[in-house]
Amino acid sequence: MAHHKPNLPQKTCARCARPFAWRKKWARDWDNVRHCSAACREGRRPAAEAARKTSAGPLDPIQPGR
Repeated sequence: MAHHKPNLPQKTCARCARPFAWRKKWARDWDNVRHCSAACREGRRPAAEAARKTSAGPLDPIQPGR
């Protein structure tokens, strides 16, 4: 029998706009949790708005030496 957790609260990540569910390690601080992962919290993932803008517009040319 599979273990399912259908009744966990969910939030939307402030950076990537993906939904994420409650985790036990966030139990004491759930009201203050805003990001789905450390990558989003530290800015390693692009923001949802920036990702949408770049996907709709032209791509920047790759510059040598970068």
